[in-house]
Amino acid sequence: MSKSITFKIDGATVTARAGQTIMDAADETGIYIPRLCDVEGLEPQGSCRVCTVKVNGRPAAACTQPAAQGIVVENDTLEILNYRRDLIRMLFQEGNHLCSICEASGRCELQAMAYRLAIVEPAKYPYLQPVRPIDASHPDILLDKNRCIRCGRCIRASRQIDGKNVFGYIGRGINKRVGVDGKNLADTNVDVNDRAVSPGTCPVGCIIRRGLGFYQPIGQRKYDNAPIGSEIENTRSGRGKQ
Repeated sequence: MSKSITFKIDGATVTARAGQTIMDAADETGIYIPRLCDVEGLEPQGSCRVCTVKVNGRPAAACTQPAAQGIVVENDTLEILNYRRDLIRMLFQEGNHLCSICEASGRCELQAMAYRLAIVEPAKYPYLQPVRPIDASHPDILLDKNRCIRCGRCIRASRQIDGKNVFGYIGRGINKRVGVDGKNLADTNVDVNDRAVSPGTCPVGCIIRRGLGFYQPIGQRKYDNAPIGSEIENTRSGRGKQ
């Protein structure tokens, strides 16, 4: 049996197993650390940085940082909250996110994160308003790249679970984007039943399976009645226990 590790998150004692990340241990304790690029079943990538915490005073991505004995983790402070707000604002403003007409509204993790972080003030940064193509070549799947936040979840799901290389990163820096292994999606070996295109893999409304558009009425959508992260926080027992 592996030796357990204990450390603190915002003053609460967290127990972890050797090899677990800070995020894994926090999830099992019922402490929610916001994230966008990380999702259960895929190897963590640490690219969105929304899960950034402070470990002994230094920033680290909770999804990739291993838990260690005696560390002190800051997750829910005003400094970190404002840092996450800026990241979410930039994701909105460097893409074309029209929530009121988006098929993913109500179940979009980016939108839900903005609500959770109480982002209600006007735009802090200028909108880039990029011109991004929509790939409607496939009979079962549509790609609206205007909504892509480059989280890489479709890339990892295609490689790690589907055993394919349908999606991949193209370019660097501000020009970095997600492309497909072909001229367009119809030229790839993607299948509508692949994990990469299944609901819950793409956190926004970039990958859309035809025939499932607007399939949940308002009031029954994933985040209509509870904020993102509630499923983790609802498992927490002994809240406030030191």
